[in-house]
Amino acid sequence: MEGYGYFIEEVFLRMASQHPEHEFYFLFDRPAATSFLFPPNVKCIVTGPQARHPLLWLMWYNLQVPRILRKIKADVFVSPDGFCSLTTAVPQCVVIHDIAFAHYPDFITKSHLWFYKRYTPLFVKKAKVIATVSEYSKEDLRKHYSVDPAKIRVIYSATNPIFQPVDWEKREAIKLELTNGTEYFLYTGTVHPRKNLIGLLKAFSKFKKMQKSNMKLVVVGRMTWKNETFKQLLQTFRFKDDVLLTGYVSKEKLAEITAAAYALIYPSFFEGFGVPPLEALQCHVPAIVSEVSALPEIGGDAYLYINPNQVNDIAEKMMRLYKDESLREKLISNGKRQLQLYSWQRTADLLWDAILQTTQQG
Repeated sequence: MEGYGYFIEEVFLRMASQHPEHEFYFLFDRPAATSFLFPPNVKCIVTGPQARHPLLWLMWYNLQVPRILRKIKADVFVSPDGFCSLTTAVPQCVVIHDIAFAHYPDFITKSHLWFYKRYTPLFVKKAKVIATVSEYSKEDLRKHYSVDPAKIRVIYSATNPIFQPVDWEKREAIKLELTNGTEYFLYTGTVHPRKNLIGLLKAFSKFKKMQKSNMKLVVVGRMTWKNETFKQLLQTFRFKDDVLLTGYVSKEKLAEITAAAYALIYPSFFEGFGVPPLEALQCHVPAIVSEVSALPEIGGDAYLYINPNQVNDIAEKMMRLYKDESLREKLISNGKRQLQLYSWQRTADLLWDAILQTTQQG
């Protein structure tokens, strides 16, 4: 359960609950997440193979999915993973969060890159309706694949209400457990080249040298692909004792860690939406965020923006926020207003409209 998983949980369970007049079939390639509380109008179907490789993706979507759709006499197939079935006549609505691979092909494995470059144009053409999470991603899809804009619906994303501010006593208790009571900058998300953790380490080093504070850097998220350089840098890092890697944590634990942070740093090279900075704002924690892709659209004036390619800029913004309490309060205040634009209810309603559009065009 990470970004896509939380999106599916929040949106699809909400849609099913709100439309008891319809039957929903949730298709899984392995047993469903035990945290899902399925409404009575949801039937779960688990069918192999467990698809963790491009060839198995093709087998699952082009052989297993069409077989099941025929059996249940489906009116529409909704794919939340950016893939389509190329062999079914059932109208399809596909959710494509972004096409990061087109901008940063070196940041994914060769087999995955081959798959995305070969099949995404076919998926985009096959889908009756495409749903995506920002105007930036909509325009990106339109430019790369010459898609009619009327075919693309922007449904946005949102944050879990579990992310909330905590009182001073709770905050101190969380810090005591995590960093022995020391303030910390926070990064949350996968440890992946696209997220620019190497740039963050270098900026944190500059911050420590300039400020000479006991500030820590906490990195929450699992290691993914191509992290050898990050691991090597951390081993020789002068301030490695001030960097804490927690690995994957539950969303309940993540909410606590976020709420106790001094600030969130999100130096990603590319995002179709970017949920973690909004989670921080919901906890009344300011966010330092890259000025690229969809992030300015989503954050408005609630983020302190950085150039992710400029280590000095990241370090300078960390220093600025560290020293300027009025800026900190301004960002938190702006964040309260910005957060009103996003909710899982809104996303569920917009996706439902996209699904209805799919059936009407089928």
